[in-house]
Amino acid sequence: MNRRETTKMLCELLERQYFSGMGKYWAKEVSIDPWAAKGKPKRVDYMQFIPANQCSVSAIEKGIFVCYEIKSCKEDFYSGNGLNFLGEKNYIVTTMQCYKELLEDMRNGKFWKHIHENFPESATHVGVMVAVPEYTTAADEFESPTPINTDKKWKLAVVMPCHYGLRKKSMIELLFCMLRSGH
Repeated sequence: MNRRETTKMLCELLERQYFSGMGKYWAKEVSIDPWAAKGKPKRVDYMQFIPANQCSVSAIEKGIFVCYEIKSCKEDFYSGNGLNFLGEKNYIVTTMQCYKELLEDMRNGKFWKHIHENFPESATHVGVMVAVPEYTTAADEFESPTPINTDKKWKLAVVMPCHYGLRKKSMIELLFCMLRSGH
């Protein structure tokens, strides 16, 4: 499977597993600061808003944003595009093989340094989700990754949980950006 096909598969898995059903508020290709004077505009692959509940204004205002960046290979991480982690929770969505290749960079700090230097507004509270065959555990898949081009049924598994952090952008701004994305 090539990069484009892998990216498409990861997007479809995320949409099916995390965004389908009633009461899901999400958008894709969300532009933040599209007319930024100094830096580059930011784009988040997927952004989700999760209110505490929908019964009161205060519950909605206690909602959190979760950002997801889709990366099909290690080169995607260092391409200069899209590591915009702006939510209270943030996830990289990738393949197990890509995660294994990136793990050393995460452990030795190269990955975090890259984010800090190239995406200074991005949060460092980031988790990782990987595609695994439906009836396989993430631990088994880590030991022996299944090639993505098989005809298996896939799901996303969290291999590195994201810890809750603070966001710098206002709720109004992020909701507006989600609405403006039109997806």
